[in-house]
Amino acid sequence: MGFSANLSYDVFQTEMGWIAIVGADHGIVRASLPESSPEAALELVRPEIAESLHDPEQLQFARVLLSKYCAGESVDLSEVPIDTRDVSPFFRKAWEACRSIPFGETRSYQWLAERSGNSRAARGAGQAMARNKLALLVPCHRVIASSGALGGFGGAGLSLKSKLICLEANR
Repeated sequence: MGFSANLSYDVFQTEMGWIAIVGADHGIVRASLPESSPEAALELVRPEIAESLHDPEQLQFARVLLSKYCAGESVDLSEVPIDTRDVSPFFRKAWEACRSIPFGETRSYQWLAERSGNSRAARGAGQAMARNKLALLVPCHRVIASSGALGGFGGAGLSLKSKLICLEANR
């Protein structure tokens, strides 16, 4: 995996469901979307969970902000440090650009590609969002097709993407 730091994890219930996060010295390395059970959330943070110790205190800042977000509060999740050292430079740039999308707004995959340094890489930007392992912290739900269509949203489905966009827009 490439991390020399000790990993810690937490799983906690929010108003939207259970979220699991794994963190290292430099920030969060993996986060799940809200799930129906703690087991389902933990399953989404593999393989890192196998190398982690359950240490909620280490991850309290992220837990508090994610819980507030899921409760409908307007919070800036980009304040939560993330660790992207094991990610390709293009994906890192795409995730950083995605984190810059203002709360309650959306941007296109084309916009994301341009901010990532390759205006012809809209499909690559889509792949960066599809492989996002930092759910909500890298708010890929804010990235939509240029046509206004929602595009993909992994295993969680478009209904959750739509719900998150509406949740932010109505705050």
